[in-house]
Amino acid sequence: MVSGGIGAALPRLEDARLLRGQGCYSDDFRLDGQVYGFVLRSPHPHARIVSIDTAAARTMPGVLLVLTGADVAAEKLKPIPHIPQAQSPPDIRLDNLDGSDHLLERPPILAIDSVRFVGEAVAFIVAETVAQAKDAAEAITVAYESLPPISDIAVDARVGNPSATRAGFAEAEYVVRLETDIQRVAGVPMEPRAALGDYDPQTGRYTVWAGGGAVVRPKKEIAIILGIEPEKVRVIAKEVGGNFGTRNFSYPEFALVAWAAKKVGRPVKWTCERQEAFVSDYAARDFRIESELAIAGDGRFVGLHATSTSNLGAYTASFVPLTKGTQLMTSLYDMPAVARARAVLSNTPSTAPYRSAGRPETMFVIERLIDMAARAHGFDRVELRRQNLIRKTPHRNAFGVIYDSGDYLGSFEEILKLADWSGYEARRQTSLACGLRRGLGLGGYIESQSGAPHERAEVTVLPDRTVEILIGTLSAGQGHATSFAQLAAEWLGVPAESVRLETSDTDRLSIGGGSHSGRSIRQAGTTIHKAAQGIIARGLKLAAQHLEASAFDIDFTDGRFVVKGTDRGVSLFELAEAHGPIADAGDADSRVGSYPYGWHVCEVEIDVETGTVTIDRYTTIDDVGRAVNPLILHGQTHGGIVQGAGQALMERCFYEPASGQLLSGSFMDYAMPRAHDFPMFSTTLSEVPSTNHPLGFRGGGEGGITPALGVIINAVVDGLAEFGVTHIDMPASPERVWQALRDAAAAPKPSSTP
Repeated sequence: MVSGGIGAALPRLEDARLLRGQGCYSDDFRLDGQVYGFVLRSPHPHARIVSIDTAAARTMPGVLLVLTGADVAAEKLKPIPHIPQAQSPPDIRLDNLDGSDHLLERPPILAIDSVRFVGEAVAFIVAETVAQAKDAAEAITVAYESLPPISDIAVDARVGNPSATRAGFAEAEYVVRLETDIQRVAGVPMEPRAALGDYDPQTGRYTVWAGGGAVVRPKKEIAIILGIEPEKVRVIAKEVGGNFGTRNFSYPEFALVAWAAKKVGRPVKWTCERQEAFVSDYAARDFRIESELAIAGDGRFVGLHATSTSNLGAYTASFVPLTKGTQLMTSLYDMPAVARARAVLSNTPSTAPYRSAGRPETMFVIERLIDMAARAHGFDRVELRRQNLIRKTPHRNAFGVIYDSGDYLGSFEEILKLADWSGYEARRQTSLACGLRRGLGLGGYIESQSGAPHERAEVTVLPDRTVEILIGTLSAGQGHATSFAQLAAEWLGVPAESVRLETSDTDRLSIGGGSHSGRSIRQAGTTIHKAAQGIIARGLKLAAQHLEASAFDIDFTDGRFVVKGTDRGVSLFELAEAHGPIADAGDADSRVGSYPYGWHVCEVEIDVETGTVTIDRYTTIDDVGRAVNPLILHGQTHGGIVQGAGQALMERCFYEPASGQLLSGSFMDYAMPRAHDFPMFSTTLSEVPSTNHPLGFRGGGEGGITPALGVIINAVVDGLAEFGVTHIDMPASPERVWQALRDAAAAPKPSSTP
């Protein structure tokens, strides 16, 4: 049997190449004769552009081109379209209460009449060197007229079961309320964005090298912006040094380098600087949530009401975080609910889906409400959760979403054992003896995986004894080259090491939804499996000819076609050597969601003198349906936990209210988690096959972050409860913890009755 198939903890095949420096990231692309672009950005959050004087800049040394919004308007270039993915049945509709259409504001590639956030692109300068382009940018004079802040409503919808929720609140013995801000964070991928554009005047074709979540979607969007046929655009991307969703959407620079390359007759390269990324990348989260949980006297959850307001920023890049967060607001608990979902525009960079978009925000709220209810009204927080868990699947939640399959209670009981919940008190006493307060946090989650429904895999067995998989899901470090190879190894009986993955070039890829929404392994599994079945069927016919036997007398096992009852056989690779490449393709159009779930437990130690919070233990169980590569899945969970901890404890994009300036625009001001901030994690995989996927797969890339915000803050508040602290908004930085302790100490104490 060939090793390295489904379920094998195979070390990542791509790592050796990457560790030797043989990767090719966006900034690594070079073309002979290339010149360099620089973006002049707005210093104002909202202003009318009165005039732009570029005369001096155009005459400076090395300057080849200066483009402004006037050029965009003159050539009738379109704004970035932000093509929405096809609506899938798992995603609920958010129809405006007044029946109006959603407000859609699409960004121009260069501001034309006004700027709407600090960092918006105003001019694009091309010069022989970056330094010359920067010097020219300083010579451009822009006259601005300040405008009042934007505050437009883009979406205002209500969903759920209102009559049952009203009845529940009428029955309730207790109502717990929470108003909280889920702060804006930056994606800060390891590799800042870069783009290189070229134009071939003989063919009239543009080529753009730019890493992101896909290549097919930016190809289409660049074509729309430039007003040309998609066939006139080629997009290439290889390695992507981090994404998490912030790079899944097209940016102005993708079109600018292509447009400028045609004008100057040379390739144009642009590379984003880190501080530039802070003010111009798509941001994440940024929700205001007001919520109420109604509880009967016996502890039953009888109603949930919430109003979620998503800050979209200056333009409407996506409503996905609002949609997906709203539809799962009840999490793993059985209760009626009503949610009002609102989206507003503001003078900040646009927000976009970011790892598990919308779900960490709402899981934070429901898990905080449960802990608050338990402490305020004398319930046991474990029993309160256990009592209200969904017991049977499939389950339709209050918003009409049908959870496919799962053992929610079984995984709940398992996490309590894995985390040694019963041994916590002894650990608390040990911390106390060291002058530290220990806190214990628990939380569950469910998340929705849908995404672009259409995907295609083309699989070819080549005479050189390799297998090529062509598929449109570009990896940003998730290990696709390994896990996709394991799928081929499982079904074709070839060594995983012999599989080569191609995801990078639209001249070879015509279809591909990209890597997002936990779709990659689900779509790859379906499409590669179909293609493998086709290859085996084709191979069987060739083997019958090759072995001079009836196809009915031949079995296919472990990569070989063997005549039953004999030792006569031929391998798949030998057939390709003898008869040429053997190829087939598989298509998927999956419009059914999948719902991974799990539980996390966190223990923290808190120094009440300084407010410093340290994570001491972190335990998880995450259901992935069926694990293709457990090693990669554990790594995904580890990374997700760290991202969640970053938001829970330290990360925050902060804009000065009066000026709209970003005050956290560098790593001097924007804190990031580091390896030494964490203990070794204890992560466990659960495998309850999804009934919504033909192979039982669920994605495993987002479970680590989805419950982490609520679990960590639950632990922090638990550790501070003795001082009267009932809630802390994120991030629970030392200053905020310190201030919460002082506020609690200064708060008036309830008077006692004689």
